[in-house]
Amino acid sequence: MSLPKLINLPSLSVIESTEIHASNAEQLGLFLRTRRESLSPDRLGFARYGRTRTPGLRREEVAQLAEIGVDWYTKLEQGRPAGVSAKTLTAVATALQCSPDEIRYLFDLAGLKQRSSEYYPICERLSSATQMMLDQLDPLPALIQNTQFDVIGFNQAYSRLMGVDLTSIPEEERNCIHLALTNPNWKAALLDYDDLLLRLVSMFRAAMANHLEDRAWQEKLQRYLDVSPDFRRIWERHQVQEVENHVKRFNHPILGELRLRQTNWWSAPTNGLRLLVYVPVDEPTRSALHMNSAG
Repeated sequence: MSLPKLINLPSLSVIESTEIHASNAEQLGLFLRTRRESLSPDRLGFARYGRTRTPGLRREEVAQLAEIGVDWYTKLEQGRPAGVSAKTLTAVATALQCSPDEIRYLFDLAGLKQRSSEYYPICERLSSATQMMLDQLDPLPALIQNTQFDVIGFNQAYSRLMGVDLTSIPEEERNCIHLALTNPNWKAALLDYDDLLLRLVSMFRAAMANHLEDRAWQEKLQRYLDVSPDFRRIWERHQVQEVENHVKRFNHPILGELRLRQTNWWSAPTNGLRLLVYVPVDEPTRSALHMNSAG
């Protein structure tokens, strides 16, 4: 039985609507008013002629930009508790030119759960300071991943461990799942390949639960399904697993078997980048890593 080209499932990450608690509604209204009054009407295409007593945008203009009723928006800004949906609050936040942090704050006040990928980009640029940190971890293999298992940064110890020169691979191709499915050197480096692939697929399914309607996630999933019957077979099991620290066995063509504990650290609790550091669990592995680094 073939799977559809794109997986369209209902979102589990957004509560459709909620009643706002009175104190939260007051704070939400104060924030909306302050934000509205800070915006430039001219920059947003609302011309002003002569003197005006209203700073920033008018409520009617915010309602127009958000394509909602002005009476409803007025109640929201005045702090009168009212039901609000994620879709409507997103429209208001967009109209008010809110930053990602401000959007998260609005959703928290409204008691709504936000699809973080809408405002927090999947692709991240690694800072020079973060790359320096990765380099200083050598001979410990280390990398930084995003929630889609893209490799955002790495050190040379990690490239040596996997037997793949990641600098020679285009950035858009540096994805741990895709490389495990398509790169023979990467696959050969993983001694427990079948178990690790099961773990990767299960973690990807768990992570995707918050992004079921996100096209970027759907396209990433479809790519895996197209390129690997093994991925498709495991995906159809509907198994899920969260990220955890665990011991992995690697096969090095010269040094032999290496046993390393994968240790995970997150840069933020939601949609944060993840630092993975591989630490030797025995003396032979520790010595081998130092020998490999010196060589």
